[in-house]
Amino acid sequence: QVQLVESGGGLVQFGGSLRLSCAASGFTFSNYGMSWYRQAPGKERELVAAITSTGGSTNYADSVKGRFTISRDNAKNTVYLQMNSLKSEDTAVYYCNAYRKTPPLPPRNYWGQGTQVTVSS
Repeated sequence: QVQLVESGGGLVQFGGSLRLSCAASGFTFSNYGMSWYRQAPGKERELVAAITSTGGSTNYADSVKGRFTISRDNAKNTVYLQMNSLKSEDTAVYYCNAYRKTPPLPPRNYWGQGTQVTVSS
């Protein structure tokens, strides 16, 4: 079965750092791009960062540019999100997402269950 299991969330002080991990199984990890999304209470889920299947390119939400870094280790089937200089507005549930965009194969998305990140002031 397909699984995306996030870990590394928790409580961190304003200005602190946290590293999230997402361990993937049940699909060919190297064929999928990986993303991190987050959802705060009362807000829509938003894309935080994405990385291509090879790790060759990344993109970030404007709100996290310069503070967050997405990376992946295809040998370990794991994607990471390094979060630095955390702010209260970073408080959210963070979700790991795997996506495939390789015609003629149909597009496909997998989602993790999420991990809570809380930034205290």
